[in-house]
Amino acid sequence: MKKRLRILGTGSHVPERRVPNSEFAKTLDTSDEWIRERTGIEERRLSSDQEPTSVFAIEAAKKALDAAKIKPEDVDLILAATTTPDMLFPSLACLVQEGTGAKKAFAFDVSAACAGFLYGLQVAHTQAQAGAVRTVLLVGADTLGKYCDFTDRGTCILFGDGAGAAVLRSEEGERGILGAKLYSDGTLWRHLYIANSGSVSPNPRDTQGKRTNFIKMEGREVFRYAVRGMTESCKAVMDECGVAAQDVRWLIAHQANSRILDSTAEKLAFPKERVYQNLQKYGNTSAASIPLALDECSREGKLAPGDLILFTAFGAGFAWGSALVRW
Repeated sequence: MKKRLRILGTGSHVPERRVPNSEFAKTLDTSDEWIRERTGIEERRLSSDQEPTSVFAIEAAKKALDAAKIKPEDVDLILAATTTPDMLFPSLACLVQEGTGAKKAFAFDVSAACAGFLYGLQVAHTQAQAGAVRTVLLVGADTLGKYCDFTDRGTCILFGDGAGAAVLRSEEGERGILGAKLYSDGTLWRHLYIANSGSVSPNPRDTQGKRTNFIKMEGREVFRYAVRGMTESCKAVMDECGVAAQDVRWLIAHQANSRILDSTAEKLAFPKERVYQNLQKYGNTSAASIPLALDECSREGKLAPGDLILFTAFGAGFAWGSALVRW
């Protein structure tokens, strides 16, 4: 029987600090009603300056290992999907290795912004198919709240911080990753990026000494490309796997914006009751979005063995894709 990389356990961890929409109304021309209507977000979790991304990544990883009943020393590969690592190097994955004690694994990061967890899922899948690994710890973690310009209403209301994780193991059977489709278009990067960051601007300050390394986004363009990209990639992976929309129990999409989710679901003919959403509590947590939603969906008892789950995400790069998993 064919071996598949199966999800054995999940975990998540978010900052304690809750920031409701009403907080933004104090300093910006906005309101709770305006934000809810346009994004579906009610509050988000934001980390402090003393809480780097690794804090959440490590805790989510530990919870996933506990849920999977897997010892850290049995992990062969640690993948961390992030665009906000603690530092340029070493990788976040190596910090997760230290924090979990998974000493026998090799570890590296995957950078595909909001699509990072799906990219990591495909990397894990191909490594397992090649026979290089058996057990994988995959973490999606970001703290994009640290890169928000809180005078920019178009971006700061959207993002939150947190982490999600999954432990996967190559096993014989029908459960596991059935297929994935990934895409990117680097010509479109200017629609969504963090300005003055990395080697382009190693000292991101203006002449007055103020920070300039903040998220920049053209919302309308992102919306248009996101709906089209996620819809088409979902159809492509379902077609490849011979699965119809009515066969899928849950669509777990990147939790970016309720209008994006609603438009994508409508084009795929998915009823709302089968589209999992938790963005109202966390906002857009980037690479943490899908594993955080998956963990909550699982812990709420909404998944049964054999259920088909369709993941899809779209992020900066542009990078996007979909994956089909049998739970």
